[in-house]
Amino acid sequence: MKKHIVCIASEQKGNEFLEEAQNAGWHVTLVTRKRLLDQPWFWTALNDVKTVEDNASQEDYVRAVTNVAGSRTIDRVVGLDEFDVTTAARAREHLQLPGMTSSHALRFRDKLSMRNIACEAGIPCPEFTGIFNQREIEDFLGRVEMPLIVKPRFEVSAFGIRKCETVDQVWSVLNDLDGRNNWRDHPSQFVLEKFIRGSVYHVDSIVDGGKVLAAGVSKYGTPPFSVSHYGGVFTTSIVSYRSKERKELEAMNKKLLTAFKYERGVTHAEFLHSEEDGKFYLLEVACRVGGAYIANVLEHACNFNLWREWARLETATEENPYKLPKLRKDFAGVALALANTDDPDTSHYADEEIVYRVAKPKHVGLIFFTKKEKRLEKLLATYTERIAADFLATAPAKERYDD
Repeated sequence: MKKHIVCIASEQKGNEFLEEAQNAGWHVTLVTRKRLLDQPWFWTALNDVKTVEDNASQEDYVRAVTNVAGSRTIDRVVGLDEFDVTTAARAREHLQLPGMTSSHALRFRDKLSMRNIACEAGIPCPEFTGIFNQREIEDFLGRVEMPLIVKPRFEVSAFGIRKCETVDQVWSVLNDLDGRNNWRDHPSQFVLEKFIRGSVYHVDSIVDGGKVLAAGVSKYGTPPFSVSHYGGVFTTSIVSYRSKERKELEAMNKKLLTAFKYERGVTHAEFLHSEEDGKFYLLEVACRVGGAYIANVLEHACNFNLWREWARLETATEENPYKLPKLRKDFAGVALALANTDDPDTSHYADEEIVYRVAKPKHVGLIFFTKKEKRLEKLLATYTERIAADFLATAPAKERYDD
């Protein structure tokens, strides 16, 4: 009988993962929300689909996976979205399957936990404190220079981050959260830390046997916090292969994943390069594929697609061990923005370096590929202006990730 992998997806993503698992000869089951059934899944990659209600809890997903196990033995359970990582871990624990436990997975979800682990390993983080004890908070406010940010411990990207310029603003935010009288918004679900101005880099890794086999190092054009709060065109692009920044980030990333005792899979880590002291600081790390078409950018520049490599890692066996593809050192980048029309027409964008056009309602996005770093820089600068002039729309920043 074929080996069986169950993939939990609370958002529509991971088609390449599903396809690669199918190509490996595994029976592939998708567990997703009912409202996502009309999304463009790679249906030929799926042997079975089970649904949960749109407002399903973590327990509902675990129950659905357990019911699947009743008719066909499960060998692997994987969570494709950030919010599915701990759900998949709980399902594995319940069914006594191999893989990361829920307490281990929580390290990659809880920003307070990840800062504590990183600091203990000697990896710099912005000055921070948990929001538990009034005296400790007052001490932090008295010694750390403004501005500060109040950041959700369990949200993704820049969701829910509040920037505070004064002590009074900090207390106003914390009192507002406390006054909501629900556990999700309780102040203890947030971390208070120093706001550091600078550039944000990300390192996206393939890990097996506790070793980083390959890593893409990229830099955001505008920090995600600024794009989500003030609008604009999001860009990210490959960092020069001979740069000091790349070497420093590769070393820091390896040290980070060793501290987190990460054995197998893919990761997306973000680091801030401070304008003030020139040092790198950890922002966050996740054991999943980064969003915003980063996997596609790396596929063009480096010849590995994080979704596909993750699936190959999960379906590897002693008879067919994982093998890393031959890597390349070219350049690619993406420009992405909210569009002011449902179906933006980018046919007038005709540069030969455009290798991918995002097909998503109310979004406009282009991926560029070239062997020349300077050419990529010019393309991203040019198309940031063109997209802003032709299509740019803005939406207010979300306070939280809503299902």
